Amino acid sequence: MACSLIDSLGRRVSYLRLSVTDRCDLRCVYCMAEEMTFVPHRELLTLEELDRLASAFVARGVSKIRTTGGEPLVRKGVLTVMQGLSRHLASGALKELTLTTNGTLLAEYAEALARAGVRRINVSLDTLDAARFRAITRRGTLGVVMDGLRCAREAGLHVKLNTVALKGITESEIHDLIVFAHRQAMDLTLIETMPLGDIGEDRTNQYLPLTELRRLIETRWTLIDTPERTGGPARYARIRETGGRIGFITPMSHTFCESCNRVRVSATGILYTCLGQEDRADLREALRGSEADDALHATIDKAIQAKPRGHDFRIDRGGRPALARHMSMLGG
Repeated sequence: MACSLIDSLGRRVSYLRLSVTDRCDLRCVYCMAEEMTFVPHRELLTLEELDRLASAFVARGVSKIRTTGGEPLVRKGVLTVMQGLSRHLASGALKELTLTTNGTLLAEYAEALARAGVRRINVSLDTLDAARFRAITRRGTLGVVMDGLRCAREAGLHVKLNTVALKGITESEIHDLIVFAHRQAMDLTLIETMPLGDIGEDRTNQYLPLTELRRLIETRWTLIDTPERTGGPARYARIRETGGRIGFITPMSHTFCESCNRVRVSATGILYTCLGQEDRADLREALRGSEADDALHATIDKAIQAKPRGHDFRIDRGGRPALARHMSMLGG
């Protein structure tokens, strides 16, 4: 099965975002409701099934796998999955194995991740203020994440900070976030909030277009746009004064669908070919229906051919989500 995954629009799928759990130890106000109902453990793919599924995508030309959640490090045995997939790094079939985390368990796992072949990680950090951090996450402790960042750097991991742009919050912190990230040789990527799942909040009160935030950044810093890419949707600029890199992910104000190279698989084995659409395919059924992978590849092929042209996110007054599915199901 060496044939690459190319959709009906000629886009080549080379990037798999693999969720290992929908659970998280935080309840960020733009991502989740305070009271959540999670998938029963019995419905999750087993560790062996996660490996088999990811390996099938590698066999079809996927060169980058990002492990996500929820919070992936709360999944028992997640290191076993990462260590198993590292064999594809050794063979050269996989170019990058990485993950996105909220950083709460990073101090415990950073060295093991590095030993498994992870070289870069994304860490969510929306504020440098401890009280504000607690309010945004509803239960987190900023110092724990800071310890995790320190341990990640000591383990040799390159860190990119992911900051969701939040109206009334990010404007007052953006300059400090840039200084904090670039002094420690970390990239900073800004992300527009997306209308996924009922979070008990009116998202119109949260949404901050990155066009506005960029104008604010340029009152102090000189941005030089660059063609650099890291395999995802971010568009990058260098800040002349720091030499550091800042990314912009704009699913609301400017889509990037024409070059989409990504698909996502939930922890229950559901393949989503677009974050902003409900098109899906059940890979768990194909996995469990046969020890051979023929049905699995056939299901993947059919889904890729039906990959939508793009999403049509919008944020309506009243906060109604565009999709009922929460961000924690797929990790964004």
